[in-house]
Amino acid sequence: MNSTHHLHSYNPVNGQLVGSVPRTPLDQIPSMIARAQAAAPEWAALGLEGRKAVLQTAADRMIKACNELGLQLTHEMGKPLPEAVAEIRGCGAGMVRELDEICAALRPEIFADERTHSSLHYDPYGVCAVITPWNFPFAMPHWLLLPALVAGNTVLFKPSEETPLTGQAYADVLGADLPDGVLQIVHGADEQGKALVNGAVDLVAFTGSREVGKTILKSASQDLKRVILELGGKDPLLVLDDANIAKAARFAAGNSFRNAGQVCVSTERIYVHDAIADSFIASLVEAAEAFQPGDGTNPGIRMGPMINQRQRHHVLTHIDDAVQLGAQLVAGGVASEDGAFLSPTVLDGVDHSMLIAREETFGPVAAIIRVHDEDEAIRLANDSQFGLGAIVFSEDTERAEKVARQLKAGMVGINRSVGGAPGTPWVGARQSGYGYHKSTFGHRQFTQVRVLSRRV
Repeated sequence: MNSTHHLHSYNPVNGQLVGSVPRTPLDQIPSMIARAQAAAPEWAALGLEGRKAVLQTAADRMIKACNELGLQLTHEMGKPLPEAVAEIRGCGAGMVRELDEICAALRPEIFADERTHSSLHYDPYGVCAVITPWNFPFAMPHWLLLPALVAGNTVLFKPSEETPLTGQAYADVLGADLPDGVLQIVHGADEQGKALVNGAVDLVAFTGSREVGKTILKSASQDLKRVILELGGKDPLLVLDDANIAKAARFAAGNSFRNAGQVCVSTERIYVHDAIADSFIASLVEAAEAFQPGDGTNPGIRMGPMINQRQRHHVLTHIDDAVQLGAQLVAGGVASEDGAFLSPTVLDGVDHSMLIAREETFGPVAAIIRVHDEDEAIRLANDSQFGLGAIVFSEDTERAEKVARQLKAGMVGINRSVGGAPGTPWVGARQSGYGYHKSTFGHRQFTQVRVLSRRV
């Protein structure tokens, strides 16, 4: 197949072809947008409950197909099979609750006084372009497409060119019962993404790198399109001197190495009080042994390969830079000759002169920065343009919360991951986010707020 006309997906374990999809010609995108515009009025006219009824039929399809699609996902991007299956099953199992939450957020509200009756409505924008990444190629589209569609928008969906098969599978499962033109998929790389952003769409929802997010924001500014961006992270973990060292080290290993470190809220910087640093590093190295990389289809594998050789080279560049500037390679840093594997890596003696402390690494590396006290840890943790998530480990909850409130991040976990209780948004600060996902806050971003007022 001609690569000009098709996107090819390769298994990062062995480089073998997994499958191909037709690349969307650039000259077809305007007509696809026009088709979405034509479908929008009828889709909007169904109302919240009508759209919910159409969409919720996809839940059972996701659950029934999770094993088959999970295996495809693992072959396509390397994620261990149990995690791939759980990603798809979780979308299906939680879909009805998610739809209920979206509908609750978007129902009209009434405000009144003795003279004026006002109704507040959450109406669709029209056509939404959704562009998603490869690291969670089923869940990330789910986060964005559901609220966009329930709100009454029609959607042009461009999955990552690294995982087009999983993107296509998601669109097929979700769109099986949707009216013609409501959900269309665009396959391609940068040029197709630019054509969507520059096209006659009303809203762009993007999850991916900070650099691409800036480009989208600049392009969208030309005609003031609405934009929702979840961008990169450089999440810090602060291990205070009263932390449970074993628990903190186990968490650091899991959050640094899961999905080969290819998670927006991976732990990328670890600030450890010098008094406990040696013990913490010893426990971390021991915990890292459970993440030795392998083929994600094999039982017991907790970390697969990186998405491709290019991304692995980027990570190795960060490791080499750190070592050249004085960091010590305590464990890992070994790249396989075949495939895109990189062993879980622990670096000690990292400082902010190094790339690995400043730029997003997105790989299986735990970078240790020793500090003298919590004030230094807070100062260094905030010394970043990123601000997606952060973690604080301390046995004193009040102290940990006080530290957490000083961190310039949208989400902070205390002795746990950053994900909040149902109803809380997924939100970044600084250059890690431009808007919200999930929750009432996030769902309403897919709508035009409209106020109707009349005299009582």
